[in-house]
Amino acid sequence: SLLLGCLWMRAAYDILKVQWKDRADTVIIGGGCVGVSLAYHLAKAGLKDVVLLEKSELTAGSTWHAAGLTTYFHPGINLKKIHAYSIKLYEKLEEETGQPVGFHQPGSIRIASTPTRVDEFKYQMTRAGWHPTEQYLITPEKVQELFPLLNMDKVLAGLYNPGDGHIDPYSLTMALAAGARKYGAQLNYPVQVTNLNSRSDGTWEVETSLGIIQAKRIVNTAGFWAHDIGKMIGLRHPLIPVHHQYVVTSTIPEVKALKTELPVIRDLEGSYYLRQERDGLLFGPYESEEKMKLQESWVTNGVPPGFGKELFESDLDRIMEHIEAAMEMVPVLRKADIVNTISGPITYSPDILPMVGPHQGVRNYWVAIGFGYGIIHAGGMGKYLSDWILEGEPPFDLIEVDPNRYGKWTTTEYTAAKARESYGFNNIVGYPKEERFAGRPTERAGGLYDLLKSKCSMGFHAGWEQPHWFYKPGDETGYKPSFRRTNWFDPVGREYKQVMEKVGVIDLSPFGKFKVKGTDSVKLLDHLFANVVPKVGSTNISHMLTPRGKVYAELTVSQLYPEEFMLVTGSGSELHDLRWIEDKITKGGYKVEIENMTDEMGVLGVAGPYARQVLQKLTNEDLSDASFKFLQCRHLKLSNIAVTAIRISYTGELGWELYHRKEDSVPLYSAIMEAGQKEGIDDFGTYALNALRLEKGFRAWGAEVRKYNFFIILSGSLGVFLWAADFTGKQALKQIKEKGLKRRLVYLTLETDNVDPEGNESVWHNGKVIGNTTSGCFSYGAQQSLAFAYVPMELSKVGQKLEVELLGKNYPATIIQEPLVLTEPTRMRLQRKGESPKI
Repeated sequence: SLLLGCLWMRAAYDILKVQWKDRADTVIIGGGCVGVSLAYHLAKAGLKDVVLLEKSELTAGSTWHAAGLTTYFHPGINLKKIHAYSIKLYEKLEEETGQPVGFHQPGSIRIASTPTRVDEFKYQMTRAGWHPTEQYLITPEKVQELFPLLNMDKVLAGLYNPGDGHIDPYSLTMALAAGARKYGAQLNYPVQVTNLNSRSDGTWEVETSLGIIQAKRIVNTAGFWAHDIGKMIGLRHPLIPVHHQYVVTSTIPEVKALKTELPVIRDLEGSYYLRQERDGLLFGPYESEEKMKLQESWVTNGVPPGFGKELFESDLDRIMEHIEAAMEMVPVLRKADIVNTISGPITYSPDILPMVGPHQGVRNYWVAIGFGYGIIHAGGMGKYLSDWILEGEPPFDLIEVDPNRYGKWTTTEYTAAKARESYGFNNIVGYPKEERFAGRPTERAGGLYDLLKSKCSMGFHAGWEQPHWFYKPGDETGYKPSFRRTNWFDPVGREYKQVMEKVGVIDLSPFGKFKVKGTDSVKLLDHLFANVVPKVGSTNISHMLTPRGKVYAELTVSQLYPEEFMLVTGSGSELHDLRWIEDKITKGGYKVEIENMTDEMGVLGVAGPYARQVLQKLTNEDLSDASFKFLQCRHLKLSNIAVTAIRISYTGELGWELYHRKEDSVPLYSAIMEAGQKEGIDDFGTYALNALRLEKGFRAWGAEVRKYNFFIILSGSLGVFLWAADFTGKQALKQIKEKGLKRRLVYLTLETDNVDPEGNESVWHNGKVIGNTTSGCFSYGAQQSLAFAYVPMELSKVGQKLEVELLGKNYPATIIQEPLVLTEPTRMRLQRKGESPKI
């Protein structure tokens, strides 16, 4: 057998030498289902010279032993599109390629056996209502009808997705490979990549066991080898293999007697999935973080040479509690024999989501790695990445899988801790405003973390710890998640009142902060932003658009000195935005320098009617309205601490953002708090900030201003500067405007009870879903719920009555004129005119 293997390898190499290309447009490294899907989609779209390199054979790694589950369901709003595309592709792939794929679509049911889980299902139903795929909340009776072998004692409800099921991963990959070859891609294996060299023009030399390939771009789709590929170019991808086990039984008479295939079930409290496998059953658990097993040695020492289609040793003791739970839920399992136990490696990122897209800091290096659910993601992600490569921008927003959401703070220790947590939390209840605590705090936590950690409930933002809300005596402290109003509701109202009536301080340090300077800096920003470039000493809010006129990012832009700017973006967008700007600088040949100042700088926000009064005590600079106007910026000293002060506040009240050295955060904060004792100064967190900005009608990045969305630019107040310069996306945006919009952003008040909107809920009219909310909360000023929503133009007039679905109930909603509360600068302007502003 060894001789035959050697002869086969020799024959394969001889064939490859005949077909070998030394140049390619795109080299894909890794032949699992994701990599092969990308090759298929690029080639089908007409890209020439697509080459895939696989070190062993197709499906080696994680693909070949996967359980193959497919589902339309995803708790997020964007990845549902990926799932839906994959399923629709798999349905027609056999017809297209002539290769059988073994696709079964009996549907799937998530089982609710607690009242909280029923609430979760209702929460997910409103988030699915405005998506095209089917999803139903079904009764226990319907659950039993669909899966007659269940013990119904604990079943309270089911979440049913018709069209879900499972597919044979090997057959799927071979069908995609057949399609890729049909359309002209070259799939080469066994060929090991031995080194990667980046050239000065942004192209790559891919060194392999058969020679060197010159490539315009490379895409790392190497599964649990992705970490090793990254190390070749100095990148440390935060990935770690986990041991996942599933069990296959022998024939079960009760299963064999069924006339139709059983739907896949997911017993969420038991933390396992179960499906029919021929005349038996297959079930796979997700153990707790204490019991699950990582293959940490592969991160430090690399994957063992030759590992491809091997498995780990099984360990049934580790999953015994889940086996017992499955036997209780599906009693026929008790008399079934286990005929096979699969224990293989699956690659996890810290948050379980894959990393997909171009990587910051390395030109033309793309990744599609970290797939914990590679089979259902493969089709959709192959299409998504193919479109991005060919069109220069993604087809829709998937910022949650951007590889640049991680940074230097993502250590190996952090990755391991989060992977344990993410694996163990696979079936945990998904609450709004969810926080997970493993691996925290990171080395990036923030300058005020140690001072404030015992006084507040912290939230995690790209490695930073940021106060969500603060404790007072008598409060119920800690993280208490709920689908309804919970322990933070009243304290947030207290903080809201603090800012509206006195003065508050908030830690805004997680912002991404860049310095741009050079002779071409104005020229660059004119090209980047759909706005005028601010003058020296001035600030504005600007948007970077894609060539198709869609929003890529929102930043605060300040010109501090001639040809020197500070750019500020949201915490989750730091490297995402930096990559885009760096790419524009390189391609445009701009003579500028850009420096990432995020980790070096802290930011404090001071807001409220007494903000000026407090800060004036700490400086000789004149902070009066006449001297320091709204949207102006300057360098000054507060208590002898150097700051860059911008008169701006997301609260909409009088306020400043104070940018300073991170090591000065504690003394600056302490000086401000001391100076404000007479004015009753106090802390406030991001939950109160959100309530304040919603009342002012401010849009939020990632909600109203959503990536790859042009509605907000054309339908909102942000469009006022659109024609100021020849910026990227200008012509496309003009064409979009000429065609007209079909939806509009509106401002709603809701009549609710103990539940508030947060965004992505279904909006109803006359018994039909007609739109979706983008964000929402309780207005402590108006004492009712508020929300933004996108609705059809014909239903967007002030006074229009609608309904918003919250936890299975439709609540009355009314479109009102925005904002509910005027901003402080607007109120002051009206007062000077002798008019009475509304608050």
